[in-house]
Amino acid sequence: MKITPIDIQQQQFKGKMLGGLDPNDVDAFLQSVAGEMESLVRENNELKEQQIRHNREMTDMAEKERQLRETLLSAQRVIEEMKANAHKEAALIVSEAELKAERIVADAERQLGELKARIEEIRRQKVQFEVSLKSLLDSHARMLTGDDQK
Repeated sequence: MKITPIDIQQQQFKGKMLGGLDPNDVDAFLQSVAGEMESLVRENNELKEQQIRHNREMTDMAEKERQLRETLLSAQRVIEEMKANAHKEAALIVSEAELKAERIVADAERQLGELKARIEEIRRQKVQFEVSLKSLLDSHARMLTGDDQK
C-alpha cells in the first residue's frame, strides 16, 4: 500500500488517557513528514521523466548509430564496386588496345607481304625486260651486221 503526502496529513492518532501524545506535536511531525514526502515524490517524478527522456535519447542515438553503420557499410560496398568496375574497365581497355595492336601488326605484316610480292614482280618484270631488251638489241645488231641474210 502506497502512502501519499495527503495520507500522512490526514492520519489521525488516538490519544491515550494518561500521558498520551500531544496532538500538536504529532500534527507538526506529520506536516513535516508530508512535506518531505511530497518533495521526494516530486523529485522521484522528475527523475522518472528525466530517465524517460534519456532512454528516448539513447534510443535515438542507437538508431542514428545503426543508420551511420549502414551508411558506412553501404559506402564501403560502393567503393569496392567502383574499384572492381575500374579494374574491369582497365582490363577491357588493355584488352582492346592489345587487339588493336594485333590488328595493326597483322595489317603491317600483310602490307609488307604485298610490298615484297610487288618488289618480286618488279624484279621479274625487270629481268624479263632486260631479256627482251637484250634480245631486241641482239636482233637489231644482227640486222645491222647483216647476219640476218640467209
